[in-house]
Amino acid sequence: MARKGILGKKVGMTQVFTDNGELVPVTVVEATPNVVMQVKTVETDGYEAVQLGFEDRREVLSNKPAKGHADKANTTPKHYIREFRDVEMGDYELGGEVSIDSFNSGDVVDVTGTTKGHGMQGNIKRFGQARGPETHGSRYHRVAGSMGAIINRVFKGKMLPGNMGNNRVTTQNLTVVKVDADRNAIMIKGNVPGANNSLVKIQTAIKANQK
Repeated sequence: MARKGILGKKVGMTQVFTDNGELVPVTVVEATPNVVMQVKTVETDGYEAVQLGFEDRREVLSNKPAKGHADKANTTPKHYIREFRDVEMGDYELGGEVSIDSFNSGDVVDVTGTTKGHGMQGNIKRFGQARGPETHGSRYHRVAGSMGAIINRVFKGKMLPGNMGNNRVTTQNLTVVKVDADRNAIMIKGNVPGANNSLVKIQTAIKANQK
């Protein structure tokens, strides 16, 4: 099952009108042409994959291995490099470019990004738990609840305060509303994970493609 993909940067959200006048909220992703940094094969690497590079990186900030890797593809060092598997290997060649022209309106895609980090948070904000009574001297307001049975340990998976966000998340089965090749922008219906100006990975939806 061949899947096409591209790397881009989340710009923000807006809204567009369809031909029948329906208002659709969309996320705008700027996806300038990606460069094929490496083509991995079973003979050389043990598996098949395509490595794409996105967003130029100044050479003064790149080390020698990064420069050498970019020189093999006859391009400049890239800020982001990611692999794509399950692709049509014959469509990619070292040093070639992948643009948003490969996507069309109506395509169903999966979008992967890193969610916003909120740092250390309590169990109420992190998991939406209810607070305790605020009056009558309860002395129990926003703290964690019972730890369960007294067996000298806390069970794994208990919802307690901790780090919130900054997780790698994939939102599946999103629809491409519009592709603007002149501006290297792709508009996807709904929200995608990540903050503005963060990296997102767009790939053909695996579940919709199986159907």
